[in-house]
Amino acid sequence: MNALDTKPAPLTPGPHSRPRTLRGPDSLTGILIKIALLGLVDAFAVYVLIILFMQEKWALFVVSAAVTVLINWIYLRRGGLPAKYLAPGVFFLIVFQIFVVVFTGYVAFTNYGDGHNSTKEDAIAAIQLTAQQRVPDSPAYRVAVLEQNGEVSLLFTDPEGDAFLGNNETSLTEVPDAERDSTGKAIGVEGYNTLDLGQILANQDKVLGQVIPFDEDDPGAGSLQTADGSNAYIFAPTMTYDEETDTFTNIETGMTYVDGGGGNYVDENGQAINPGWKIDVGFANFARAFTDEGLRGPLLQVALWTFTFAVASVATTFALGLFLAITFNRQDLKGKRIYRVLMILPYAFPVFLSGLVWSGLMNPEFGFINEVLLGGASIPWLTDPVIAKISVLLVNLWLGFPYMFLVCTGALQSLPEDVDEAARMDGASSWRIFGAIKLPLLLVSVAPLLISTFAFNFNNFNVIFMLTGGGPRIEGSTMNIGATDILITLVYKVAFGGGAGRDYGLASALAILIFIIVAIISAVSFRQTKSLEEVH
Repeated sequence: MNALDTKPAPLTPGPHSRPRTLRGPDSLTGILIKIALLGLVDAFAVYVLIILFMQEKWALFVVSAAVTVLINWIYLRRGGLPAKYLAPGVFFLIVFQIFVVVFTGYVAFTNYGDGHNSTKEDAIAAIQLTAQQRVPDSPAYRVAVLEQNGEVSLLFTDPEGDAFLGNNETSLTEVPDAERDSTGKAIGVEGYNTLDLGQILANQDKVLGQVIPFDEDDPGAGSLQTADGSNAYIFAPTMTYDEETDTFTNIETGMTYVDGGGGNYVDENGQAINPGWKIDVGFANFARAFTDEGLRGPLLQVALWTFTFAVASVATTFALGLFLAITFNRQDLKGKRIYRVLMILPYAFPVFLSGLVWSGLMNPEFGFINEVLLGGASIPWLTDPVIAKISVLLVNLWLGFPYMFLVCTGALQSLPEDVDEAARMDGASSWRIFGAIKLPLLLVSVAPLLISTFAFNFNNFNVIFMLTGGGPRIEGSTMNIGATDILITLVYKVAFGGGAGRDYGLASALAILIFIIVAIISAVSFRQTKSLEEVH
């Protein structure tokens, strides 16, 4: 028989072969789940795209559409399994990390903040709308206050008896079918709720804040405003805008305001009128941090205290945590499991809650520490600059030592015991064994954690803000900067109005400086820790 005439034996499944069946993502159930999840993602994406299209945000519209198409391509095509697992993580990394960093960098080079949060066109319209005064002998418009979906509107009845409805968002609209009382005053509109006196008082800020233009496209036409919720009067602009010369003129004083190039209209003396608009300012925010007399001195104090706080926090928590770990690591200690549980209790409480509790305990006037523990003493734990800093370090020690205790306990238990025994046989004392053997071996494991702890305490917002609020305030500062403020709490106050209004541009510049400082220190520290590897 020719060898070519032989037929190969049929393949039989071996012990490691798999039957050819649809499993996992190729199964019908997996396909249906995939389609359902993609349908939800696409539905949300379409909703977002519609909103962006209506708001004419074309750049975001294109990016969102491209991301939607990419997601569908990744999950609908066969193969590309790594991309299917990596796509969600990469997407959220871009949204919550990369985008935030890039946007912070962009804001740092602008004057974005209170009074500079929109375009120049919006600023012109706002100046015309807000710089107004009541027209002499203006007729009274009777007012009814209405509400719809939490939004307040005013219903006016003019001297001729016609009814008009409007609010801050829309100009006046005539309402011929308004409900009226016996005097002919319009008091209601279908679909709206008419507020009584008590409800008007409860929403007083919203009611008195209504500035309703006669013509939404022409702010110079004047507006209606009310001071009591029952009668409104005509207000006319005190500033006129000349589009050809791009200037404002005060009708009463004749003063002219020109575009000063800094995002505001200014007079000949440099006095600006608000609001302004957002512009690019280059490195002005970074320069301000080092040149502004009201900021430079306090900023330097805050920076020095931030380094002191971070280093002292790491040193004290590590020292106490290591001491307790060695103490409770003794083999002959009874009940050490219970002691270890008690040691980590401070770690179980939320930091912001613990900060508030300690703030009450340390209150100089009625705190538990002064009144009970110290028998009515009057130690200014939170109001004296030096003592407040000590208080912050003590509280942070109480909050931070359990973490170091856990880290050091795990590191100690991983150390080889034969080295310890050999040193004892050579006659080494306990201190010699600890300093020459245990501590170097321990630092090999915990040094990266100490560096990360330093970076954490460098930005430890919760304990500072909840305990002292950054106070007591530094004298001579033009901003609300306190003796216990660290850089991150200073950034928060600058960004969200610590007495001088919100300045997102300056806050973003300071945040970038913090990032650079922490990055440099971390890089240098990690490089230095390589020398510890020689211990092995």
